[in-house]
Amino acid sequence: MVTAQMVKELRERTGAGMLDCKNALTEKEGDIEKAIELLREKGLAAAAKKAGRIAAEGLCESYIHGGGRIGVLIEVNCETDFVAKTDEFRTLVRNLAMQVAASKPAYVRREEVPPEEIEYERQIFRSQALNEGKPEKIVDKMVDGRVEKFYKEICLLEQPYIRDPEKTVEQLIIEQISKIGENINVRRFARYELGEGIEKRRDTFVEEVMAQIK
Repeated sequence: MVTAQMVKELRERTGAGMLDCKNALTEKEGDIEKAIELLREKGLAAAAKKAGRIAAEGLCESYIHGGGRIGVLIEVNCETDFVAKTDEFRTLVRNLAMQVAASKPAYVRREEVPPEEIEYERQIFRSQALNEGKPEKIVDKMVDGRVEKFYKEICLLEQPYIRDPEKTVEQLIIEQISKIGENINVRRFARYELGEGIEKRRDTFVEEVMAQIK
């Protein structure tokens, strides 16, 4: 039997509507965990339908980490100004800024990666596989696998979410689309790390080494 308390608990855990929660519990015979899975599946489908809708509102969020050593500026779009002002959306944008700070992606999605960069990495992965003595016939499959891993490292949407590595950032956003009811899109970001790309002066480097020896 599905009770009001069960519906309330499911709603609190998923953010889904009361009727959707009741129907999911009824279909899964009162099993809350199975009902959550069902709502998530339906939510993902609903979110996919919203993905093509224009999202021109949203937030630009800044995040400073490590006493000013890392700075991130990110733009995340939604469909309405109303949603952009909600705590849930602001929290999502903040968490995405923290993701960029912690995981150091270079692009939002794989479509943004220049083909020449992927080709360069392919050549490196191929050389590595051959140097490892792998048979020629399996080298291509190994290269494809390593390219996929490379995408997961440099593309924000494909990275494991730092607060829940069992899901990707893209899955996190899709869940939020389902809860909020609007399309959400990470448009762009910039990440700055103090001293990045600047070689230390040689005399400073020598001083540091000497200090470690002493």
